[in-house]
Amino acid sequence: MSVNSAESVRWLEVVLVKGGRTKIRYPAQSLRDDGTRIAVRARWAGSGVRDFGFVRFEPGDVFTEYYWRDRWYSVKEVRGADGVLKGWYCDITRPAVLSGTELVVEDLDLDLWRSGDGRDVRRLDEDEFAGSGLARTDPRAASAAMAALDTLEALARAGGFEELLT
Repeated sequence: MSVNSAESVRWLEVVLVKGGRTKIRYPAQSLRDDGTRIAVRARWAGSGVRDFGFVRFEPGDVFTEYYWRDRWYSVKEVRGADGVLKGWYCDITRPAVLSGTELVVEDLDLDLWRSGDGRDVRRLDEDEFAGSGLARTDPRAASAAMAALDTLEALARAGGFEELLT
């Protein structure tokens, strides 16, 4: 999408919900919406630096985020302020819902990271997911979440997410 003026830019507010409460909300530039997949771009919305040990998210980082209305995940390409690819952070979520200018996504506690060079692929927060009780309260959602994580891990190990993002 080429942007000729500030007026032609469409902004959405990404609302990440976890455990029934809003975890974070942040503005994002709408890039594409094909009716199934929504792509947005946003700056790191966290306060300060978040160091995971295997990657640091920091002010100036740019996230190109892909959400689906029919899939149980989102994929976020993360680049530093210098444009260098850090990697992809994937959230396991319920399918995204766009309501007006709010893109609402329910986080289900599971995540996946793939480094920019593809050498580091790791599942994250499986203990949080187990502790959430989702398998007991909503077994269908828990099953969909685990299947989504397996799918993303297989793609990450096979070379990346290009087939999802093009």
